[in-house]
Amino acid sequence: MSRFRHFAAIDWSGAKGERQRGIAVAQCTGDGPPTLVQRDRPWSRGEVLEWLRNELAPGTLVGMDLGIALPFADCGAYFPGWPDSPANARALWDMVDAICAGDPNLEVGSLVDHPRLSAYFRRHGGREGAAFHHPDATHRRGRFRITEWAQEQQGCKPYSNFNLVGAAQVGKSSLTGMRVLARLGGAVPVWPIDPLPEGGSVIVEIYTALAAIAAGRTAARSKMTDCASLNAGLHSLGSAAVARRGPIDDHSADALLTAAWLRTAADRPELWQPQATSAEIAATEGWTFGVP
Repeated sequence: MSRFRHFAAIDWSGAKGERQRGIAVAQCTGDGPPTLVQRDRPWSRGEVLEWLRNELAPGTLVGMDLGIALPFADCGAYFPGWPDSPANARALWDMVDAICAGDPNLEVGSLVDHPRLSAYFRRHGGREGAAFHHPDATHRRGRFRITEWAQEQQGCKPYSNFNLVGAAQVGKSSLTGMRVLARLGGAVPVWPIDPLPEGGSVIVEIYTALAAIAAGRTAARSKMTDCASLNAGLHSLGSAAVARRGPIDDHSADALLTAAWLRTAADRPELWQPQATSAEIAATEGWTFGVP
């Protein structure tokens, strides 16, 4: 029997505004089909925080599609050369939330435009900070965490969490997600920042392309926009199909497929003991669940 009883996946958004059509929450249990958790309007980031804090079913493995930390191992710091650079991921979350305390809707504009920290990010309008790249980098994609290099070995195309530009960027999603994790205040452990507890709910970082690859798709074809494709993926994962038919937005499809994938992956010991990590990497950079 699985150590977890429920499985949930959250497709996240770092966009401006109170409510985000890019946020989708799905959950499943047993061997039934995954279902969407919905509100009468699009989710807000604050509502997801309250759902995690107050409505999460006991014993839920929750995957959040965002980066739970910034690169650290490559330079020995998140913000090398800045004396106030945080020492670990939890301190990073608290710093992001504190700097952005006045930003509405759990946004991160104050951090992105910070007079000192903006030098580490690639921003819109061709504004690439002088510290966006590693000093010895041979590529132009910015700094990567150890888990992101490992994702690339699995056929994925990760993006630097310091990159805030482009449709595929994950920087703002990651930073807004850090505000949520800071405000959870440890109410739900976040693996591997926190050790895996013997019982109870746990949050992990996910990359929805990994679920798609496990379901027989490629990283380049990971996005699904119709229920026939989604149900084919669910069938590959041994899951019952969703009842709906016709078009589906890719955010909902990602969440539904990934919730079902988490159900199949939760009891694989190698996914909880990734080979390329260490105690220091776990505490500073975290890891993406599903990357062995």
